[in-house]
Amino acid sequence: MPQLADTDKESIAALDRAGLPDPEPALRAPSEMRRGRGAVTNTAVRFQAAVVSPFDDGWDTMTGEIEEPAQIATTLIKDATKSVIAYNSSPDLGFDRSVNPYRGCEHGCVYCFARPTHAYLGYSPGLDFETKLVFKPEVGALLEKELRKPGYVPKVMALGTNTDPYQPVERTLKLTRSVLEILEKFNHPVGIVTKSAGVLRDLDILSAMAKRDLVRVYLSVTTLDPRLARTMEPRAATPARRLHAIEELTRAGIPTGILTAPMIPGLNDAEMEKLLEAGARAGARHAAFILLRLPHELKDIFEAWLHQHYPDRARHVLSLIRETRGGGLNDARFGHRFSGHGPYADLLLRRFARASRQWGLDEMRQGLDCSKFRVPGQTGAKQDAQMSLF
Repeated sequence: MPQLADTDKESIAALDRAGLPDPEPALRAPSEMRRGRGAVTNTAVRFQAAVVSPFDDGWDTMTGEIEEPAQIATTLIKDATKSVIAYNSSPDLGFDRSVNPYRGCEHGCVYCFARPTHAYLGYSPGLDFETKLVFKPEVGALLEKELRKPGYVPKVMALGTNTDPYQPVERTLKLTRSVLEILEKFNHPVGIVTKSAGVLRDLDILSAMAKRDLVRVYLSVTTLDPRLARTMEPRAATPARRLHAIEELTRAGIPTGILTAPMIPGLNDAEMEKLLEAGARAGARHAAFILLRLPHELKDIFEAWLHQHYPDRARHVLSLIRETRGGGLNDARFGHRFSGHGPYADLLLRRFARASRQWGLDEMRQGLDCSKFRVPGQTGAKQDAQMSLF
């Protein structure tokens, strides 16, 4: 069968934007939806020269011989990396370093901005991202080695900036816990973002670090609707469990906030005020939000998912996203990529600011303490010389 030409793809996309019917629905790629998985496609890797695309010629649809696709098991792949701290100089981020024990994420959040990073490994940002997980078995030892380097200057270490540190595989591998053990050992401050109640398994370490102003945790809650959450984030904790985690962390004296991210115009953004209220009632002290962003392959992945699960509102949602992104589905410019621009984006920002004030989530955040950093085993002049750097 002939492949769908780029010109045909552009024509169909133009019809979608104009709200006109697709003249040949059979030209759309068939869904690869799997139970318990987020993406409904396994999009091609942008770095590959040769691309094989699924194609639906319509015959199975006509004859009714469509079979339920088999479930995809999770595959674990060892990462042989020799360093684990990733540094950045982005003006949009409030941290300059991070550690990610895992590449890929079994939570399967369809909107995850980290999906395109899987292409660097030669895997698809689609289903591969949530089924082929790369893990760093020596992450704790490698982190300690880097923290012991002469001249290392401590600043807040971000954990969970790319993929979730408490995704299901953490129950057995416990790599995130090994990272926290090292950070506590060095009195190194850390900020954590997660969608999982699994963070409560490390309550002992986090409580001890909180007493020294070394930790802050954000729970990402995107919706209070369990059905929408299961569709968008099939293997993440339920919204109720995430709110319970906020309660338990706050009760343990750990500074905790709620992250309403991403806000998807026309899909979950109507819940913003209710999410902030629920977070505040659970004990959150701070809040933040990020507008949906769709870099690289994620545009196609999200659009396919939207047409699969919400065909009645897909065009409306995509139209609102374009309204906040200068006519496209993504705007990678610094200063715009997290918040967007235009009337709709401005309205979201004003709503967030108002609700945050109403529920006391806009108080000034106290910075974490970097002055307590110590290299175990170093004493006297050697320790003083390193500390004098900051």
